[in-house]
Amino acid sequence: MGLTYSSVVDAGRDEVFSWHGRPGAITRLTPPWQPVTVLREAGSLRDGRATLGLPGGLRWVAAHQPDGYDPPNSFADTLTSLPLPWRHTHQFSPVGAGATLVTDVVETPLPARVLRSMFVYRHRQLAADLAALARARDISQDTLTVAITGSSGLIGTALTALLTTSGHRVIPLVRRLPRAGQRYWQPDDPAAELLAGVDAVIHLAGASIGGRFTAERKNEIRDSRILPTRRLAELAAATPGLKAFVTASAIGIYGPDRGEEILTEASPRGEGFLADVVAGWEDAAAPAAAAGIRAVQVRTGIVQTPRGGMLRLLSPLFEAGLGGRLGTGKQWLAWIALDDLLDIYRRAVLDPGLSGPVNAVAPEPVRNIDYTRTLAAVLRRPAVLPVPGLGPRLLLGDEGAREIAQASQYVRPERLIGAGHQFRQPELTGALRHLFGRGGT
Repeated sequence: MGLTYSSVVDAGRDEVFSWHGRPGAITRLTPPWQPVTVLREAGSLRDGRATLGLPGGLRWVAAHQPDGYDPPNSFADTLTSLPLPWRHTHQFSPVGAGATLVTDVVETPLPARVLRSMFVYRHRQLAADLAALARARDISQDTLTVAITGSSGLIGTALTALLTTSGHRVIPLVRRLPRAGQRYWQPDDPAAELLAGVDAVIHLAGASIGGRFTAERKNEIRDSRILPTRRLAELAAATPGLKAFVTASAIGIYGPDRGEEILTEASPRGEGFLADVVAGWEDAAAPAAAAGIRAVQVRTGIVQTPRGGMLRLLSPLFEAGLGGRLGTGKQWLAWIALDDLLDIYRRAVLDPGLSGPVNAVAPEPVRNIDYTRTLAAVLRRPAVLPVPGLGPRLLLGDEGAREIAQASQYVRPERLIGAGHQFRQPELTGALRHLFGRGGT
């Protein structure tokens, strides 16, 4: 019973131990396929308490134990909220020059087979985060204060954790009563002091594009992006010391169907509602760029994570054996793993050579039929039930189906490739195996 799992990561022991003590570590290590929410992080590895939300309103409270705290060699926590014996000891031992043996020892009645996939994921995620952090430090050693809108969303939560485990300070800009460390942001009229002391802004906020494209919905999508971005860019232009203004954008700027055309940042914009919105969204950042601030527009592809978006919708269907291609399956899908998107945002605030539009997609798009076959294979399920084109039209309407579900875009990240950017998950099978904990032992 219980589990002992070890692996070697290419980072020194002090760095590995320190990483675990930074804000965001538990968020970075929580497997995305598990129905778990980080409600509160431990303030200390010595005697702090972390709280996770479980299905059914249950809470997993991990209380760190002073008797297991021996920096930089180990720390330990026990479960205090449920009638399940559990003590988890994290051990770190130097291996040669610049490497660390990381060992997790879990004392519990639960069998190892129940725990193994979680700890395989945690070790791979830790190694990947530390390697990506080393690459980021090769670009810049600066420690930044970064203001983020949309910090409580899917991407914002994960990005905040990545930045804080990297040693940066994050200031969430929120539209409700701010808590400690946050600032109140009024999108149409931000306060003059909102960005005081900030080195970089990451602007993620915007209404979801999901749902039927009614006139009211289209206005909400447009209005939540263009004017708030312009007001924030104008404020950034008037704020001394601000170095980077990074905004979310989308590959929707290329239009819903360009056939077999290879689309790069140099390609002309396409036609359609989303192309119009994204073009206006990107133009709204102009005041910051005109003031000499480095402005980056992150044109995001179809983000892959079981926690939201496309995969959250598809994975239950595929798990039930009800998945399959959409229509002919010939549509191109420009996808990106969530962690690769986060690395691109971090690079955008750090890299002085990066500006303008950047395609945040994996190096090779896939056709819909290949995507569905790969997802089915990773989940060990068949993919034999094609979805007729009528299905998306019933859910999204004709315009929404054409621009979202049936879009076909062969997009390449030429700017990132030219900058020598290293992707964590450049191919789909490996990305999905990691995201679903199907990557082996």
